[in-house]
Amino acid sequence: MYHRFNESKYPSTNIQMDIFKKHIEIIKNSGFHFHNPNKFKEQFSAKKLKKEILITIDDAFESFYFEAWPYLKEKKIPFILFVSTEPVGKSGYMTWDQIREIEKESFTLIGHHSHSHDYLIDETHNKFILDIENANKIFLKELGYNPSIFSYPFGEYSRFMRDYISKNFKFAFGQHSGVIDVNKDKFELPRFPINEKYGELKRFKSIINYFPLEYKKLLPLEKQLTKSTNPPKFVVEFFEEQKNLININCYSNEANRWEKSDTIISGSTLSIKFRAPFEPRRGRVNCSLNDNGKWRWFGIQFPIKKN
Repeated sequence: MYHRFNESKYPSTNIQMDIFKKHIEIIKNSGFHFHNPNKFKEQFSAKKLKKEILITIDDAFESFYFEAWPYLKEKKIPFILFVSTEPVGKSGYMTWDQIREIEKESFTLIGHHSHSHDYLIDETHNKFILDIENANKIFLKELGYNPSIFSYPFGEYSRFMRDYISKNFKFAFGQHSGVIDVNKDKFELPRFPINEKYGELKRFKSIINYFPLEYKKLLPLEKQLTKSTNPPKFVVEFFEEQKNLININCYSNEANRWEKSDTIISGSTLSIKFRAPFEPRRGRVNCSLNDNGKWRWFGIQFPIKKN
């Protein structure tokens, strides 16, 4: 997941184009194909597919259009562009003409990223629904259709938001790190966020070679934490076929400190005993497993509800 390109004053959402081009070369040299998102629906449940790399761009910043788009167009590298409708045409953002230019290509897909891109998880249910409906009207006017794939602003969602999106879209992405597999919730799909800090080449080479750490069930279903549910009762039930669970390592940032988690493994089930509550704005858990030389990974994000 990328945002801005060659905008150094925003390091948390920016990537330099020379580094981005190296990312693309690393993917090619590693033998992976780029996934065309127009085939995402039909291939999501397909069996025995080789791993592919899906590039996503959030927010439709102007710098994407002027810096990255010419390169991606020349190379015909597929991607999803997630658009929030309210900022379109404003300073620093793409225009509808530019979005339509991208949308007409066979290797691109426009995704839905809400209307306002506000912290929608802090709003009432009705305000959240109204925001999505406002965006729908604009997409229909400007593109002639509503995108079928959604990206949660800031990667934050409550159970209500997830369930509403599941009734109105085909898939939805968060911003928790991980590798997509057929067992992942179609409306809580992971992505590895990439920026100046987390786009470092050594790390990038590692993450594109990760395998999914597949699981049967992950609790809690409600990812938004309240005072009474923070820290959460975190339980992951893996498939019985998954071996080497003894090698799993989890890290979490409760009390605003990244440390190795206190994990308990019982059969195929993992639970974490958190040291303290997570602090706003969000809590995170990342787990990795060396599975006979294959590195497997999943991550979870917990937004903290305002009191």
